[in-house]
Amino acid sequence: QSLLLVLDTRFSDIELREEEGIPTEEFLESCYAIVPVLDKLGPTVFAPVKMDFVGNIKKINQKFITNKEEFDTLQKIVLHEVNAGVAQVRNSATEALLWLKRGLKFLKGFLTEVKNGEKNIQTAL
Repeated sequence: QSLLLVLDTRFSDIELREEEGIPTEEFLESCYAIVPVLDKLGPTVFAPVKMDFVGNIKKINQKFITNKEEFDTLQKIVLHEVNAGVAQVRNSATEALLWLKRGLKFLKGFLTEVKNGEKNIQTAL
């Protein structure tokens, strides 16, 4: 079964803002674009990963939509939560971003193993 998918929104297309950082909306769109990839990889095996991934995207988006202008970059969200003393609170956007980053690194590692020829999913995981 081929894993060929064309993603409309890619992380590599996101333009970093020199002083401000990573645009929140584009980052979230790129994250959402990965969700169908998880379904293609294995709806059962990757169900917990997908659930965690989507949950973290939603937490960041919930913060973003409270003030799209103020929170137009991920860095602004994190700085706001750090200054408010809530960055380390469970379910904060900062915590969600940390787990989302870990999920993306995991997925990249898995896909690299597959690309390099690993046929056994458990070994690749």
